[in-house]
Parts: sequence; C-alpha cells; structure tokens
Amino acid sequence: MDVSHPIRVITPTLDAPVLEVLARTTQPLTGREVFRLARGGSDRGVRLVLRRLVRQGVVLADEHAGSTLYVANRLHLAWPAIEALVGLRASFLDQLRAQLRGWSIEPVHASLFGSAARGDGDAESDIDLLLVHSDGTDEGRWGAQLEGLRDWVVTGTGNAPLVFDVTRSRFAEYVAAADPLVTEWRRDGIHLGGLPIETLIRSSRRKPA
Repeated sequence: MDVSHPIRVITPTLDAPVLEVLARTTQPLTGREVFRLARGGSDRGVRLVLRRLVRQGVVLADEHAGSTLYVANRLHLAWPAIEALVGLRASFLDQLRAQLRGWSIEPVHASLFGSAARGDGDAESDIDLLLVHSDGTDEGRWGAQLEGLRDWVVTGTGNAPLVFDVTRSRFAEYVAAADPLVTEWRRDGIHLGGLPIETLIRSSRRKPA
C-alpha cells in the first residue's frame, strides 16, 4: 500500500489525488487549482476527472465569474468511504503508536522515517522505522516485540518493514560520527514514541562527568 496516498489502493488513477485535494478543504477550487495541488497528471486530465466526479455526484460544480469552482459533496453517500480512505495515513500512524504503547519493554525512541515519512514513496516502498532501546534490555523479549511489529506492518499494509534497531549507546555513536542517517532521522522522522529525537541527540552528546 502507498501509505502516503492510501486511497490509491482502491483508485490507482488520477481520481485519487483529485479526491485527496478536495477532501482536505471545504474551499471551492478551480480546475487549475486542483491540478496544482494534486501534483500529478495533466491539467486536461484533472478536468476530465472532475467532470466525471461531478456526473457521479461526488463533486459539486458551480459556474462562477467565467470559471467553474469545484467542491466535495460531503452529503454524498460515498463520501464517508472516501474520507476514510484519505485518512488511512493518520490511522496507520495512530495504530503504530498504539502498538508501541502496548509493549512491555518500551522503546527509548521510536519514529517513522524514509519515504513513508516524507510522503514520496509508493506501494513498493519499505516502511522504515527507527527504534532505540536501552542498553541491557532483555534481547529475547525485545526481539519478540520487534517480530510482532514486523508482522503487523506486513499484514496491515502489504509493505516490507525495515527496522533500524539500535541500543542507546550505539545511537550515540552515530551522533558522535555525524552519520548522515542522523540528519535523515532529524529531517524526516515522524515521532511515534519515547523521547523526541532532538532530546535523544542532545543527551547522546553529553559527556559523562
């Protein structure tokens, strides 16, 4: 599943980004504005999609001052299903956080990074997760939790999870080495649990007295 645009599971055509744009606003938009915000297809293609959705009643069109304004018809019987699909990304993140909160050994830090966090992946992209655990953690219990999380991600999304799992001391080594991965974690990461990434980085830079 494309976790950035989960509606494409059902509608892998230009309809998907058009519906996403309209679902995110109650402001009427011109066809050109929908095209600009959809970031895909062509201006003509977007207008054809809008006309088709108007015929189906999912989108309302209003001729205004020489241009046509489009807005989602939130009273349409299909609209709740469309909104649910558009909102699956937020639901995915909420459920990831709930999975982690249920662990008997909580992570020092957990975040989503990579293309799934940036929103530029696709249905074939890995789900990249950064997990930091305390030194001395029971590796057997911790490993069992990781396997459960991997299984949940595969079952829930169809995507392969790529878990970057390190101890807190190993994380500090990455910070001390100014590893490019640290920059990526800071720039793209979506916090899922434990300490915020900046707090963890600051504590990793402190030298023992």
